[in-house]
Amino acid sequence: MPELPEVETVRRGLAPAMEGATIERVTLNRQTLRFPLPDDFAGRLVGRRITALARRAKYLLAELDGDLVLAMHLGMSGSFRIEADISEGEPGAEAIGAFHYERSKDSRHDHVLFHIVTADARRLRIVFNDPRRFGYMTLIEHARLAEHPHFRSLGIEPTGNALSGGALAPLLKGRSAPLKAALLDQTAIAGLGNIYVCEALWRARLSPRRAAGTIVRADGRPTKRLDDLTLHIRETIADAIEAGGSSLRDYRQADGSLGYFQHRFAVYDREGEPCQREGCRGIVARIVQSGRSTFFCPVCQR
Repeated sequence: MPELPEVETVRRGLAPAMEGATIERVTLNRQTLRFPLPDDFAGRLVGRRITALARRAKYLLAELDGDLVLAMHLGMSGSFRIEADISEGEPGAEAIGAFHYERSKDSRHDHVLFHIVTADARRLRIVFNDPRRFGYMTLIEHARLAEHPHFRSLGIEPTGNALSGGALAPLLKGRSAPLKAALLDQTAIAGLGNIYVCEALWRARLSPRRAAGTIVRADGRPTKRLDDLTLHIRETIADAIEAGGSSLRDYRQADGSLGYFQHRFAVYDREGEPCQREGCRGIVARIVQSGRSTFFCPVCQR
């Protein structure tokens, strides 16, 4: 599943085309993704201008004029591509962007097409393709976004200064759950996923099996290890976004090019390899926690 850095990379790829654009038409090749699309989904979008393209956790948020937000989730295999909108159904629509590897254009999985006129008067279509159909879209009134079931329980964003030891300490105090599981709790940190938790814990030299509450003082203040962990989380996410996101399995950037951060993983998917920390003689191990693979160095992560 694309994680936060991948979703942010998609947002940055789509924003130049979508921000300021007007939606002329919406083609729906099916009415149901992971969930049914809202009633009159296409009709409520036609004629609206996209004022901004934002992100919350792993959601893309197209803010529309008239106090409406189009919320989109990529699910397991969802992706977007930008094409010149020659005419509906006409072969030869040329994808915009440099391709490192050829992207699948299997039209069976092109479920939603947004036909737009950009701020500089180009006609484009934004195609949502999702072979596994775990992605979904919905329409939400902007004023009610924070209270919507998809958003009301989301925690701190890991991309800004809001994530700190002081902010996280009350959420971890007294918790006996493994630290990795606690960090994957979306009500604590929004959008943080399996890959980048493994990487951040390695950077912070913390074991994923450690009880979460052990890095909080008895009086509820963060320990230095918790302060360091939040710094490493922010740096890990920032590095991944800068590198263009990871490209595991079905993920592609909006322009079809691949991200490269997976080549810099220190522990994720490196079971049996030597730890990359200078001076450490550990071997990367894999364990299963809550049904997910965890990769870590049992020597330097405590």
